[in-house]
Amino acid sequence: MERQRLTWKWRVITGLVVAFVRLCRWQVDVQGLTNVPRQGGAVLAFNHHSYLDFVMLAWAPVLRVKRTVRFLAKREIWASPWTGWLARWAEAVPVDRSSATARADAYGAAVAALQAGDLVAVAPEQTISTSFDLLPFRTGAVRMAQRAGVPIVPVIGWGTQRLAAKDVGLHIRSGRGIPIVVRYGPPLHVGTDEDPAAATERLQEAMTELLDEVQRDYPDGTPPGAWWVPARLGGGAPDHDGVQRAHLARFRAKGPDPG
Repeated sequence: MERQRLTWKWRVITGLVVAFVRLCRWQVDVQGLTNVPRQGGAVLAFNHHSYLDFVMLAWAPVLRVKRTVRFLAKREIWASPWTGWLARWAEAVPVDRSSATARADAYGAAVAALQAGDLVAVAPEQTISTSFDLLPFRTGAVRMAQRAGVPIVPVIGWGTQRLAAKDVGLHIRSGRGIPIVVRYGPPLHVGTDEDPAAATERLQEAMTELLDEVQRDYPDGTPPGAWWVPARLGGGAPDHDGVQRAHLARFRAKGPDPG
């Protein structure tokens, strides 16, 4: 199979990311990359636990398989002078969550990208989980895959929250030289007649199981009281039930997923 060529913009992005990872002295452990299709569209559904999820999710597909990853990037990222250029160069799919019409437009653009054979990365939680456990999933990722006729690959990352997590700021010193784990799970296929809510539940169950395995097997363990470890495992992260209630209250007003 002929290897795909990266555009010069993607080569620049790749060089910057490699330099960043080396500067951080991260010990990157990737498994299950064979579950990512070498060609054709697929949804990469990832857990959103830090500001750097996208870096490690795309690390192996870009460096090892030479496949670029198109992320759904919210309006604030596109509008920022610091990150807007990166979103444009990486051909991210713009997401404006200000209205149902705008969300539907983003959904349509993502489906078109999948049908064109792209890898599209989606965080079904739609926000960073400060408890580091999975928040309730929206059905958009499943609907995209179902409509485009492509598989969903569950992706779990762990470790990047130790450098840059929501509500705790940067931990530059303690975030250097740490293990970073990325796991690509077996693809899930959504039938054309399958209920999106049921398929989404199936996806969340698979990702919950994979996340628990990654957390428990993490090389640095789950130190008691550590701020970056879920309360479920004895860590000092915020209580998941409280985080989940706040999340549901914030997103309930947004209405049903488009599509």
